[in-house]
Amino acid sequence: MTTVPQYVEGHNLLRGKSVLVTAAAGAGIGFSAALRAAEEGCRALMISDIHPRRLEEAVANIKEKTGLTEVFGQLCDVSQEDQVQTLISAAEEKLAGVDVLINNAGLGGQTSVVDMTDEQWNRVMDITLTGTFRMTRAMLPYMQKRKAGVIINNASVLGWRAQKEQAHYAAAKAGVMAFTRCSALEAAEHGIRINAVSPSIALHEFLKKASSEDVLDKLTSQEAFGRAAEVWEIANVMMFLASDYSSYMTGEVVSVSSQRA
Repeated sequence: MTTVPQYVEGHNLLRGKSVLVTAAAGAGIGFSAALRAAEEGCRALMISDIHPRRLEEAVANIKEKTGLTEVFGQLCDVSQEDQVQTLISAAEEKLAGVDVLINNAGLGGQTSVVDMTDEQWNRVMDITLTGTFRMTRAMLPYMQKRKAGVIINNASVLGWRAQKEQAHYAAAKAGVMAFTRCSALEAAEHGIRINAVSPSIALHEFLKKASSEDVLDKLTSQEAFGRAAEVWEIANVMMFLASDYSSYMTGEVVSVSSQRA
């Protein structure tokens, strides 16, 4: 097992940009992406989540750690169109326009196909895939008017490869990948870039609750570095995609994995 590398300091990659991140309260990739955006010099930040207390704590945490004062929280369930529209409207107003949208909301779980109910299948699809679609659909008209903007989706290597008891999640993430590619072509006509990251395994509390310890240990042991990714290592790639360093990239799904996808 290799040691975890040192945390990378910010380099003002997002200086002057505003950022909106979904599912960003807590300890997962979304919160890390929001924190990294602030550390990379964004001028304003809004995070959304479905948990009021966690959301409030996350906003305070980012303010305290980074000194960024323009940090806002907004409750939003991406499976509800009215809440998505409210979130986008609030972000446009409070951030004076959204430059970067990070679609991080997703839902997983472990269930075999033969035991999977319609409700389980539909819930994962509605949040993970359709939620990404709803957020993108609501955001694009604003970005199209400005002829600029970046959208980053959170996919998964399971969109490429197979794993038992993950059919619903894998299908949803494969959908996110395809949606990223297709929507990127449409958005490019308006100067907007849409890309995705595809992590293998990044350990955080939510993942530990959704998967068994045996499964997580097995997946971790298969990684080339012999460890799971830190959530900030995934967020770092999101920051690259959000920055002007990736100005000629669109419709790409970037694997953030030490395994062959």
